[in-house]
Amino acid sequence: MTASTAPSAAPSGRHVTCTVTDGIADVRLDRPDKLNALSLGMLHALRTTARALRREPGLRAVVVSGNGRSFCAGLDLASAARTPGTVARAFVPSPRGTNLFQEACWAWRRLPVPVVAAVHGHVIGAGVQIALAADLRVTAPDARWSVKEVARGLVPDMAGIRALTQLVGIETAKRLTLTAEEVTGADAARLGLAGTVAEAPREEAFELAGRIAEHRPEAVAAAKRLFDRHWSSGDRRTFGAERRAQLRLLPGAMRTLRS
Repeated sequence: MTASTAPSAAPSGRHVTCTVTDGIADVRLDRPDKLNALSLGMLHALRTTARALRREPGLRAVVVSGNGRSFCAGLDLASAARTPGTVARAFVPSPRGTNLFQEACWAWRRLPVPVVAAVHGHVIGAGVQIALAADLRVTAPDARWSVKEVARGLVPDMAGIRALTQLVGIETAKRLTLTAEEVTGADAARLGLAGTVAEAPREEAFELAGRIAEHRPEAVAAAKRLFDRHWSSGDRRTFGAERRAQLRLLPGAMRTLRS
């Protein structure tokens, strides 16, 4: 890994911290007294941090986790209700097609490096949607997952419908959404919401990020981009994208083999 071993701090906001060490960003939700429930300020901070990391030199991977007893207990609706005007403005979509709520999640998909979510404790509502915005998820077996929005008279609107569509079948997506049932981390992995179950999810996530960071970053970025852009594409379009990506990567790979 080419980045310095000394940690650097990417721009963070209230209740979201970010440091980068050896090319791996450690992003943490940091509102443990509220089980990391998301305020509007935290949504802004998540979006800002993701965008700042796009410009971070030598970045190879990102780990997103939560401080304290939980990953994220959802949106802090009581806090949001005190500023209805601000909430209304947050719903206005940007030219990218996402509003603040959606971009706080989808901005992590836009990163050229893999994002690993390490989740434990409560993974509720918006917390699920942040986790699903990562490329990979490591969950504690006893984590408490719930697509909770319908129970609060809402729908999963932080890119959650899109993410669920990509990860689980439509019947499972509908059941989780319409019942708002709670499932354990072990069950979440069985359903396809997470890929790895570990007693120490942060340690496992950093180990996974470290393995990814050992590989050529251009190849990792191209592979992530191919999956994200062509998961639902037709065969011919996907094959063409594969060829173009490989032709761009091949000269560098050949130089490495000759050295």
